Amino acid sequence: MPALPVPRAPNGMPLASFGDRFLALLIDAAVLTGVALVLAIPTFIGMFLVIAASVPTSEGGAEPDVSLLIGVPLLIELGYFVLVLALQYVYQVEMFGKTGVTWGKRAMKLHIIRLDDPNRPMDRGTLAKRWATQNVVGLVVPFFSWLDGLWQLWDKPYQQCLHDKAAGTIVVKAG
Repeated sequence: MPALPVPRAPNGMPLASFGDRFLALLIDAAVLTGVALVLAIPTFIGMFLVIAASVPTSEGGAEPDVSLLIGVPLLIELGYFVLVLALQYVYQVEMFGKTGVTWGKRAMKLHIIRLDDPNRPMDRGTLAKRWATQNVVGLVVPFFSWLDGLWQLWDKPYQQCLHDKAAGTIVVKAG
């Protein structure tokens, strides 16, 4: 039985397979999760200190200040969430703009190219659109991240995810 032909981009490069893209995503997620966990330590300590300071001592007998007990830890958690989201943006847009790949894509030898002009370099606007569709919409729309990642399995001819379609990009295997 003959082997199936490898799907190709308009410039002739082979398209990245689902497995390669998934492994690159796992590597990138591991990097971002590691940094987020390191940042979670001072966040947890800060929330603990605020909660400990808001609980009255046994001599005072006063009621705990609810705004300190609940409101400030929630604000700290919100700040942590925004910081992690900004970290994702820097890693997936700014770092990609400087080096041309993320660590996961480098390990799997994947490159993102423009569908309209594969030889033109990626710009920040295209990368930001791709990131926002993948990450921000995924925060708001239930199960969007799953649908986005699996979309490439039935998309023809370029095996694009929804974030690729929104930004006009495709992922190719180099080497």
